[in-house]
Amino acid sequence: MTTPTITARPGPELSAREVYEIWRIRDVVFAVEQQCDEPDVDGVDLADDCTHLWIADANGFVQSYLRTYLSNGVRKVGRVATLKEARGQGLSGALVREVVNRWGDTEIRLGAQAYLENWYGSFGFVTTGPHFMEAGIDHVPMTRQATP
Repeated sequence: MTTPTITARPGPELSAREVYEIWRIRDVVFAVEQQCDEPDVDGVDLADDCTHLWIADANGFVQSYLRTYLSNGVRKVGRVATLKEARGQGLSGALVREVVNRWGDTEIRLGAQAYLENWYGSFGFVTTGPHFMEAGIDHVPMTRQATP
């Protein structure tokens, strides 16, 4: 299996096509497939401290995506999404590993969809609180402690 090419781009540097591709995958996965009941656009995507990471196919269509940003000085990961037809190839895992490689010397937090709790655990994230509902989906707070 070849290592996928990961693109990382700060929010303010995104091109119009990249914004379109990011919102396309998030729309397909979250709004259509998972029927989330909260707006996706939340004011974070174009912030200076927001970095978007994705893996695209040969035609430039985003197959897997996540974003990471600072919230009150703490690194957060969110909007992890992979197109249904691209799942099972390790794409999301490659993106999470990239986040850990880049920012693992600091604490990283995320709100995992509950069914992915063990999967995130495989990257060193541990559950830090009770389940909660977000966008109509069961989530669990998780944290990965800083590693030197």
